[in-house]
Amino acid sequence: MEIPFYKMQGAANDFIVINNMKLGLSGGQLVSLTKQVCRQRFSVGSDALMALDFPQNDGDFRMRFYNADGTEAEMCGNGVRCIARYAYETGVAGEQMTIETKAGNVYCWRLSQRQYKVQINEPSIEKFDLSFPNTDFLLDYVELGNPGVPHLVVNYPNLKETSLEEIKPLAKKMRYWGALDRGANVNFYAIDTEGGVILRTFERGVEDFTLACGTGAVSTAYVLKKKQFIQKDSVELHVLGGLLEVEEKNEHFYLIGDTNIVTKGYVWDEDLIV
Repeated sequence: MEIPFYKMQGAANDFIVINNMKLGLSGGQLVSLTKQVCRQRFSVGSDALMALDFPQNDGDFRMRFYNADGTEAEMCGNGVRCIARYAYETGVAGEQMTIETKAGNVYCWRLSQRQYKVQINEPSIEKFDLSFPNTDFLLDYVELGNPGVPHLVVNYPNLKETSLEEIKPLAKKMRYWGALDRGANVNFYAIDTEGGVILRTFERGVEDFTLACGTGAVSTAYVLKKKQFIQKDSVELHVLGGLLEVEEKNEHFYLIGDTNIVTKGYVWDEDLIV
């Protein structure tokens, strides 16, 4: 089966993007496809698969997002920027678009050929200074959208000098914390001396640290603004994959960053079963 696709990345968060309005794959088929084609070395390889599909309400299209393990996520900030560019360049939507997601409608603007701006869903749940068992850590919890994308935000002052392998056991415990019904993405941050933020995110579905997480960046910026740790309207977050900007305006939060089309072609995997 030949499947046309783009491979794209935003801040090194990489995605396989397909147009399911043309392919017509069922939910079960999309899960099966994702598990196979996202496998590194065995197939195309990526953090996730995104399917552009027919809107169910008043959006320009619907974004269906599947983590590499086949679980369907509510939304992805870096993914929205990439699928917005895909939609624009394939003629599905114009320079300003409304994208339907499981977390609610997301609004996106094309700023230039590669740069896109996304208004991220408003927080539906927020809890601050939660004590994590058997540690001195106080965690902040934010869900973006409804149902929300769950994020824990963790202050880790020595983050820049700490290897990811060193904090991975802690990240796994927090990700599966029993106090949370659905688990959570875990965002470790440290504020640098120039007012920017160093950010490392352990993501559900990938079950590891990724090079960037858009909703993680917004959740972290939201917490820092809410707790008045940062006063500026625009926050730069330094992730492993580069730089993300989160802007606040009239209590709305926007994620701004580059997109990159890595390759276009066909999935022509002889082992593929859909």
